Amino acid sequence: MADRPPSTPDNIQGYRSALDPPQVDPTPIFEHFRGSYGSELLTVAVAHFHLFGLLAAGPRTLDELEVDLRLASRPAHVLLTALRAMKLLDRDPQGRIGLTQLAREHLVPGTPFDVGDYVGLAANSPGVLEMAERLRSNRPAAADEEGGAAFIYRAGIKSAMESADMARHFTLALAGRAKNVAPLLADRLALERVERILDVGGGTGIYSIALLQKHPHLSAVVLDRSEVLKVAKEMAQQYGVADRLQLLEGDMFEDPLPEDCQAILLSNILHDWDEPQCRQLVRRAADALPSGGRLLIHDVYLDDDLGGPLAIALYSAALFTLTEGRAYSQAEYRGWMEEAGLATEGMIPTLVHCGVLTGTKG
Repeated sequence: MADRPPSTPDNIQGYRSALDPPQVDPTPIFEHFRGSYGSELLTVAVAHFHLFGLLAAGPRTLDELEVDLRLASRPAHVLLTALRAMKLLDRDPQGRIGLTQLAREHLVPGTPFDVGDYVGLAANSPGVLEMAERLRSNRPAAADEEGGAAFIYRAGIKSAMESADMARHFTLALAGRAKNVAPLLADRLALERVERILDVGGGTGIYSIALLQKHPHLSAVVLDRSEVLKVAKEMAQQYGVADRLQLLEGDMFEDPLPEDCQAILLSNILHDWDEPQCRQLVRRAADALPSGGRLLIHDVYLDDDLGGPLAIALYSAALFTLTEGRAYSQAEYRGWMEEAGLATEGMIPTLVHCGVLTGTKG
């Protein structure tokens, strides 16, 4: 557990504090919660895609596997990254993907110690069938028949976030992790020269709230959908920062971003979207920043070779099934920031596998 910032009373002038971090790191809870995705991906690979028998003949490139498995790029990355993190697949010096000794001995059909049929006992379980469908369709699961996608919104997508009850439920649920992480973000992010920060897709605004409580000189703008901002308004009042927190309704893909902010925060936003949308959002943010302004990407990170770690690979599977995105590596994020004309800096860790990458506009 990282060092705690200076303790802050639970009640500041009658308001809540967002600056005290948890005494116990909740990361293991999130890892256990996401562990089921490992079982589903392994079973899908064995019983639905017959991947290990395919690779028994020799390694294949990613492009070849996408064709063989009839998978688009995003689901192929999610599946293969998880299996590499499980030490079942490896990448050779030519970049081809092949079997490890563990997989060759125990998951190739017909070999003496094959356990594939045992794994395949779960082939028709609801979670495995759902994962197979998500991988083949490359589409997120629906929240329900009426609500559409649960956690994301952009033009052309029917979203549960447009329903008052569903938006409130999902916004507060997602804030469960954010309340644990926000104190560390506020403590470790240097904003002394920033007067105004834009929090894109900020949800409850808890990250901005923590930053505002940490930096009395700071003001913030939370950009999100109207139903979500109703929750953010309540939170701003409860934490005593409503006078410094502007709530701005808008579509981050379509509407102009404010240009009077010296920093823009994308906290756990980009992992909801596929690569073209990520590039678009990074470019839009970079264009809105003044010279010397900073783009702050707060997210989880895969290894740069997309081979793990397992906890992030399984979170990537969760993101894949619920959104249009996946987890990305620092190298991928840096590439998008540099394409947009930003100079990148080192990653600053926060909590629950998250960290901040900074890109500065010249």
